[in-house]
Amino acid sequence: MNPSTPWWSSSVVYQVYPRSFADSDGDGYGDVRGIIDHLDHIAGLGVDVVWLSPIFASPQDDNGYDIADYQAIDPMFGTLADVDELTEAVHARGMKLVMDLVVNHTSDEHAWFVESRDPASPKRDWYVWRPARDGFEPGTPGAEPTNWGSFFGGSGWAFDEASGEYYLHLFSRKQPDLNWENPEVRQAVYAMMRWWIDRGVDGFRMDVINLISKTHPLADGAVNPGDPYSFEIERVANGPRLVEFLEEMNREVGITEKRLFTVGEMVACDLEHAREYTAREHDRLGMVFTFEHVSLDHAGGKLSPIPLHLPDLKKNLARWQEGLAEDGWNSLYFENHDQPRSVSRFGDDSPEHRVASAKALATVLHLHQGTPYVYQGQEIGMTNAGFTRIDQYRDIEAVGMHRQALEAGVPEEQVLAGLGAMGRDNARTPMPWTPEGGFTTGTPWLPLNATTASVNVADDVADPDGVYAHYRRLIALRRELEVVRMGAFELLLPEDEKLWVFTRTLGDERLLVVANMSSHAARVPLAELPSIEDAELLVASVHPGTDLQTLAPWDARVYRLRA
Repeated sequence: MNPSTPWWSSSVVYQVYPRSFADSDGDGYGDVRGIIDHLDHIAGLGVDVVWLSPIFASPQDDNGYDIADYQAIDPMFGTLADVDELTEAVHARGMKLVMDLVVNHTSDEHAWFVESRDPASPKRDWYVWRPARDGFEPGTPGAEPTNWGSFFGGSGWAFDEASGEYYLHLFSRKQPDLNWENPEVRQAVYAMMRWWIDRGVDGFRMDVINLISKTHPLADGAVNPGDPYSFEIERVANGPRLVEFLEEMNREVGITEKRLFTVGEMVACDLEHAREYTAREHDRLGMVFTFEHVSLDHAGGKLSPIPLHLPDLKKNLARWQEGLAEDGWNSLYFENHDQPRSVSRFGDDSPEHRVASAKALATVLHLHQGTPYVYQGQEIGMTNAGFTRIDQYRDIEAVGMHRQALEAGVPEEQVLAGLGAMGRDNARTPMPWTPEGGFTTGTPWLPLNATTASVNVADDVADPDGVYAHYRRLIALRRELEVVRMGAFELLLPEDEKLWVFTRTLGDERLLVVANMSSHAARVPLAELPSIEDAELLVASVHPGTDLQTLAPWDARVYRLRA
């Protein structure tokens, strides 16, 4: 690898959702000690980075993304001493540790916000406070300072009776937005980041980081008919000072100098913005998470899923491959704590095809250029939760969507079908370590996945042809071959509705990836592809056959072509 190439461009990341990973004390919630106990499972994959979703002190209104103290660990998860031990254990296994950085907002129970509620406090301006709209009585309908909506539904403003003003919350009302226009806020955030780096943390995944710069002055946005609230995203995302804030953060924290890992989660981030934020000549971000490819299979929100048109997904990822090939870097993911399980979403989670489709999805994703992310359970082909009742859900977003949809007259059957396909709790069911569960000796905080008896770590890891073993092969291939890490990407057969075909080329080395992304056999138009005569088959998701004329369902292959 070129010495100037960032280390994380050859890395694979494993995301841990701590409350659902492993419970060491029987209280039903995963914890840091549970992660330590199962680190060898993660290290066994060959990954380089472990990313933890938030474990900070929190009222848990949004499962820890509402932070009350950035420098304390929630007792649910353990202690700072536990985290220090985890950091050492991760490093001892040759991996790096990345923490979640949630600084667009805090909890309303954070000391900063508690003090901010006093209009006379020096911290009043640490959050976004505004008086009622002119001509309206504070606290009455329509009096909100603007018509902005919350991502979790309803108004994005909450009225504070004690001070007579409103505060902005783009998410839950218990998640007030910080005012990044205030330099004191920024310096407090940077000091906190340095504190964690001094404890051995190797970088940060930055939650909704492109929302920290809003367009000022705050003003009403356009609304759709029948919707009183605006989601004119340009007013809250990719704001005019975002690049300035990212560069200041990088400089003040020493991100480039210390070679720290950074990835920014960014809503409404197009290719042009991604290049701007990750351009190699600037010190901003290492890479970004975007949402385009995971927005192709629903229309009008999560409750309205539509069938995926494979050419759309292929061409979307190809556009990002080409767009960031020379300037920037791709993050590669199909799953995380906010997305449903990919084998249920993009594959086939039936008993007949689950394993093969999980392996095929892994193959095409890991053979793209970028940094792949493996979300806990993805490496064993976990499916969606199988929930059928709203009382099985715990996610604030799901519960709110259900309530609002019913109030709007949407049939509950339709609401539950939408949540069953797209709800965030699909990815948050406890990790099934054994056929009996193995996550906790107590009652799990979220019901176990309905497939636990047949889809679990013990069974899959023991299978030499299982999903875990396939991920190990793919990760080893990335480590072994520079063409996987850095080769140029070219999509072939872009309009084919079953086949996902592309090449990766670096110098004289060329790989051909051919995958049947359907549950039916597929004929391959060999005349339209590079010749595989004398090619070496490196990876196969179904069987190591050499015949490429007809591919079995979910058969994905990687060939090294003859020079």
